[in-house]
Amino acid sequence: MCRTLTGFPTTCLERAKEFKTRLGIFLHKSDLGCDTGSAGKFERASKHSKEGNVSEDVLGWKESFDLLLSSKTGVAAFHAFLKTEFSEENLEFWLACEDFKKIRSATKLASRAHRIFEEFVHSGAPKEVNIDHETRELTRANLQAATATCFEVAQGKTRTLMEKDSYPRFLKSPAYRDLAAQALAASTCPSGCSPAEPSHT
Repeated sequence: MCRTLTGFPTTCLERAKEFKTRLGIFLHKSDLGCDTGSAGKFERASKHSKEGNVSEDVLGWKESFDLLLSSKTGVAAFHAFLKTEFSEENLEFWLACEDFKKIRSATKLASRAHRIFEEFVHSGAPKEVNIDHETRELTRANLQAATATCFEVAQGKTRTLMEKDSYPRFLKSPAYRDLAAQALAASTCPSGCSPAEPSHT
């Protein structure tokens, strides 16, 4: 029999349901809307991902920043956290760059490059990311002949900033620690776990 965080006993299935509900609430706090591009796509995708491995997924986020970024659910959860710190533009820029690198059409590449620059890199941009002047100007110069790597330096610096600054705080946040505790409890129950049999005393 599993136990809740409050110490009251509960069945493994109830614990798993409680965890999934908490995860849903956590992710629901990330109201991305329709105009956030790739970040919105990641959140929508996470809602349709298989729930069977969710607890293992959550526990893996603390192993490395790469594991967090490789998880659609992790990206959505991290975005929700960044919104509470008003720094979600860093992740949104990183995601936009990841999508940008997949474009094969030269025309679309140039068009998207200018759109990303105006939204995230340009001084005074609506979602301006925190990069140095030199990187900003290098990125501007790269737009003259846009390639899949024209945001590479800026994206790398933004990623480093998130990994060194925001990621540790995310792992220490009450929301993640609570989520991880529930994930751990859910993962310790066998997959075929059934509700406890009522006692006949």
